[in-house]
Amino acid sequence: MPSFDVVSQVDWVEVTNAVNQANREIRNRYDFKGSDARVERDESQLIVYADDEFKVEQAVDILHARLAKRKVDLGCLQASPIRTIGGDKARQDIAVVHGIEQDTARKIVKLVKDSKLKTQASVQGEQVRVTGKKRDDLQQIISLLRDAKLGIPLQFVNFRD
Repeated sequence: MPSFDVVSQVDWVEVTNAVNQANREIRNRYDFKGSDARVERDESQLIVYADDEFKVEQAVDILHARLAKRKVDLGCLQASPIRTIGGDKARQDIAVVHGIEQDTARKIVKLVKDSKLKTQASVQGEQVRVTGKKRDDLQQIISLLRDAKLGIPLQFVNFRD
């Protein structure tokens, strides 16, 4: 019976490489000379430091460009507001969302059931397994889920005939 898994994953190696490239570009840019601007990675969170809010925004733009160039979906980033910290410095925390939460998984299962195709979906931890009798039905489910606005980037892995 054909099946596939719906997941929301982030390639952490690519995120680390993008952070390193962003830091290198920030160090070399003329408008950041003499400032303490940098991007740090802490588990599943990115922290951007700079001298003021404008430079934080510029550093975040550089980070977004590097992540996009390394094929990391920017939809998995959730930025908090920029806040000032001691010593006239500014900071922004950016959470990297990975995995499918239970509410989103239930929405995916509901979408699959409401499609009236002969498929079944089941939640398995942080992923959803979709099975069906026909490969064409599964491909229709993939296109249905791509068109649905769920707020997280989805990948379709482990396709088996």
